[in-house]
Amino acid sequence: MKQPAGTGEQHGAESYFSHDFNTMSAWGELEQLARAPYDLTAPGALSPARIQSYRTHGAGFDLLYATQRVDDAVLSALQRLAEESGAVAQFLLMKKGAVLNRIEGYASEERQVLHTACRDIFRPVTPAPEASALAKAELEKLADFLAALDSGAIVNAAGEPFTDLIQIGIGGSDLGPRALYLALAAYRIAGRRVHFISNVDPDDAAATLAGLDLARTLVNVVSKSGSTLETMTNEELVRKAFGEAGLEPSRHFLAVTGKGSPMDNPARYLRSFYMFDSIGGRYSATSMVGAVMLGFGLGYAQLMEILRGAHAMDLAAEEPDILRNPPLLLALLGIWNHNFLGCETLAILPYSQALVRFTAHLQQCDMESNGKSVTRQGKPLAWKSGPIIWGEPGTNGQHAFYQLIHQGTAIVPAEFIGFRRSQHGCDLLIEQTTSQEKLVANLLAQALALATGQPHENPNRSFAGNRPSAVLLADRLTPYAMGALLALYEAKVVFQGFIWNINSFDQEGVQLGKKLAVRLLAHYAGLRQNPGYSGEEADALGWALLGAAGMLAESKTR
Repeated sequence: MKQPAGTGEQHGAESYFSHDFNTMSAWGELEQLARAPYDLTAPGALSPARIQSYRTHGAGFDLLYATQRVDDAVLSALQRLAEESGAVAQFLLMKKGAVLNRIEGYASEERQVLHTACRDIFRPVTPAPEASALAKAELEKLADFLAALDSGAIVNAAGEPFTDLIQIGIGGSDLGPRALYLALAAYRIAGRRVHFISNVDPDDAAATLAGLDLARTLVNVVSKSGSTLETMTNEELVRKAFGEAGLEPSRHFLAVTGKGSPMDNPARYLRSFYMFDSIGGRYSATSMVGAVMLGFGLGYAQLMEILRGAHAMDLAAEEPDILRNPPLLLALLGIWNHNFLGCETLAILPYSQALVRFTAHLQQCDMESNGKSVTRQGKPLAWKSGPIIWGEPGTNGQHAFYQLIHQGTAIVPAEFIGFRRSQHGCDLLIEQTTSQEKLVANLLAQALALATGQPHENPNRSFAGNRPSAVLLADRLTPYAMGALLALYEAKVVFQGFIWNINSFDQEGVQLGKKLAVRLLAHYAGLRQNPGYSGEEADALGWALLGAAGMLAESKTR
């Protein structure tokens, strides 16, 4: 069904919203340059001067990109690509509240995209004052709640403080918040622990609940709609465990949900915090989706540092000069590798064990955002959209899949993430180098090896080189740095979506699977209500698939 086009300020940037990526003049220029990309293996190609000059900085992070197959001509063309597509102009419109979650002329979500407003709370004048005010109001509610926990004003039925919190959510309600919590272990409040339940697999919930003192445990249930199937199923499972332990769930359960949703119910929840339609799940880690859990586990002050870091990177992303805008430059380098050099995947490789789940979060953020096949006008794409994102922390990855990255037939660009100092400060000097120095040396060595390669008379020991990478380095993995890193990748993803002219803020592919799952589940219910039930007429394919999987007979016996 067709819908009217958006109004207001968007029309002033209509040219940016309807461009064809492959008809921009910069496209043709980049295509020409890609026929003979910069040769990193040529004598003197990777020089000290190049390494020093091919770097930029923002919000505490250095981006080193000398090991990319680019030269000044490519960078100039990428600058023109950013300008022709209005990448920064669109980013600014996003921050002001333009309705960017839409497909022109077709039914779509028709929403603003205001995750940046969640952390734009440190200055008196903001691009989206109403959204920033809502974020501040929820943070004030959270501050009051956390203060009550700390002071003993909120305790369990026995007068004891709460020591544990379970976060129940899925997708963006789990991946981003979990990645941040795991990343900041050195900043956790002593005596408090956070646990996560996301998978609808009951064994996951059982394993999480095992060994917990439920009497001293809070449960934070996250669902914007208040009806997410997996989340509601897990909530009921956990509520049952509390009931069986003789505990009243309403004294333990918190809700993060949309205002007015079925979960916005003080009879069932100790507190409710609000998330808003303008914030998509994969961009929600700095909203109440992540803030409640992070505030409990790290404290309010550290939560604010995460938001400060994210805000600082959001401001850095406003710079029109790509050489002074790390997320935009990283986005453009990704487009150069993907669309012009033909690289299908991207490995994100943190040299920090604390970032063990960060790549998993980025998989959702990037692939759910930019895994699209139509433009914002609903036309089939004539160019490639987002790459396949994967990776694991180093140095373990070096002993696993780096063989393919170095010598495989597929060229896999890499983005390395590292820190000059350890988070916990327990570094040790062994053979005149510390553990952290060994870690960073391994990171930088990989970038050099991928770029320069190594000729050898034994073909099995020959490395072709010319495998592009970039390095992101900060001093230490602090809450501020974590917020900045999160915002850098969020901005990178939306910049690429703007340039490709796709909607990076919906996820219709995810919705289809959910709808079909509901159809299949209806067969279980039908069988339990009526042993003679057959779903063949209503859903022949689903019924046949359940039968082939051996699930129908089992349902009859339960």
